[in-house]
This record gives sequence, structure tokens and C-alpha cells, in this order.
Amino acid sequence: MSATAKAYLSLGSNIEPERHLRSAVAALRARFGAVVLSPLYRMPAVGFAGPDFLNAAAIVDSDLDPFALTEWLHELEREHGRQRGSVRNSSRTLDVDIVYFDDLVLDGPGHLQLPRPELRHAFVLKPLADIAPEFVDPVRKRTLAELWAAHPEHGRAFETVAW
Repeated sequence: MSATAKAYLSLGSNIEPERHLRSAVAALRARFGAVVLSPLYRMPAVGFAGPDFLNAAAIVDSDLDPFALTEWLHELEREHGRQRGSVRNSSRTLDVDIVYFDDLVLDGPGHLQLPRPELRHAFVLKPLADIAPEFVDPVRKRTLAELWAAHPEHGRAFETVAW
């Protein structure tokens, strides 16, 4: 049995989101086994005018290193029609990112950055705080529950959607 690490993932979609997110979770289960899932939230697009996203978080035990896991996740996105282009903030069929990989702090090579900077957004932090409230951010040295409690959108009610 190879060593595993807990990978904390952010999932989002605003193009046929229910279909793409359910399919992505099925693929995660098929590859990694048990998946801890947050509620599925409807949240506004950030950084561009577009349809609302459905966002969630997941935790998997990964036998892949963070670089191989990133490649696996990018392939999963491609299988769902994700086009990676020059436009960073845009509608997408599927977006799955590693937010944390155990307590690893990493800045490259490539675009891999851990913890992921998008943690500052409610669409990443809220679902992660739901499923891992006691996880301590290795940079900020605060739990996800503490980070969410201090977030400007903490008091806001987000609509949940059934998985």
C-alpha cells in the first residue's frame, strides 16, 4: 500500500453544473474511493458577469503526489469539455482544484500553488469549512472554521442544491 495524503479539493461549474459535478464526484470515487463531500452551494460568478456557479468541496485520500493529482484533475476537466484558454475568469463546465494537500506549502513549479489563493473567496472557503472546520491552514495558522468566521460573507445565506 502506498502512502496517501489528504487532498482538499474545490469543485465548481456553471455550465450544466449538476451533470458535470455529479459525474466528477463519481470519477473521484472510482479513482480514490471514499469522498467526503460538502453541501452543494449556488454562488455568484466571481471576476466576470456570468451565470451562478454550483460549488462544493471534497476530501480524498490521494496516492498521487500533488503534481500528478493536478494532471489527473486537469484530464477530468478536459473529459467534461473544459477549455483552458487565455481568459482566466469565465464560465466553465468543470473546475476542480487542489486547495490543500495535507499541510504542504508550495509555490510552483508551474501554476501549482498550495494553499490555493482562491481560498479567499467564499465559494472555496465556505464548503471547505463545512467538511474540515478543524483543519489548520499551514500558512495562516488558523482553522478553516476561524477563517470562515472572519470572512466578510460569513453571515450570508447561500442556497444549497441537492446532490
